[in-house]
Amino acid sequence: MVKGPGLYADIGKRARDLLYKDYQSDHKFTVTTYTTTGVAITSTGLKKGELFLADISTQLKNKNITTDVKVDTNSNELCNPFAVDCCFLQPLLLMNLHLDSRLSSALSYLIRDLARWNSSTSMSMHGISTSLGLTANPIVNFSGVVGNNLVSVGTDVSFDTATGNFTKYNAGLSFTQSDLIASLNLNEKGDSLTASYYHVVSPLTNTAVGAELSHSFSSNENTLTIGTQHALDPLTVVKGRVNNYGKASALIQHEWRPKSLFTISGEVDTRAIEKSAKVGLALALKP
Repeated sequence: MVKGPGLYADIGKRARDLLYKDYQSDHKFTVTTYTTTGVAITSTGLKKGELFLADISTQLKNKNITTDVKVDTNSNELCNPFAVDCCFLQPLLLMNLHLDSRLSSALSYLIRDLARWNSSTSMSMHGISTSLGLTANPIVNFSGVVGNNLVSVGTDVSFDTATGNFTKYNAGLSFTQSDLIASLNLNEKGDSLTASYYHVVSPLTNTAVGAELSHSFSSNENTLTIGTQHALDPLTVVKGRVNNYGKASALIQHEWRPKSLFTISGEVDTRAIEKSAKVGLALALKP
């Protein structure tokens, strides 16, 4: 099967997933169900200290078109910081009252340009993704990628129709081989440059290593994060990471039933271990 460059979000995704995905310092609960028409409905609850945040998202896939709709309570408009009980007991009511400001519809589609193919060249492809907020003055997002199986380049742009300003313009470059992926991203309106690396050490044990180096031009600061993962058995994965500021994290994740995961993770600051230890729990159910 020939694979194309995917969407812009895929640039550097393997390294980001290795270094950041599933690490949790709070309590998170996720349930995903599917209707007979193929619509996936995902409900997520997140407890951060005394605050409880929730969201509901739906996803419908039809051939190469994916439509996402999401509502959540992660907004200052929805949750009064002095009324935590209200956010905890009535998240759905609050979401319904603010659908006009919190609801967004994202239409993503992947167009595969099956160009001329011969034994000496890879298939040329491109991916396009667009999103539009359902408000009086929506934020419009466009991202696109061009390339082939080896090299791809893309951009991600957001425009605020209310102010007439670009709120985001990023660019990315990805290099892919059978066992490694390297990427370079220019983010934060050109203020942040990030280079990442992902290498598969052993496919049989899902062992991989990754690294990410970010440089901020405005603050002239560098952040280096390195991490690894390894499968203890087909159902259990362990991961670990550390950065140049001394923060170390680790997690163990077990798939106790198909696509249902239980994760325990922890984080410490090696420069102040006795004060900084954090433990997070996450449960994801897909009946």
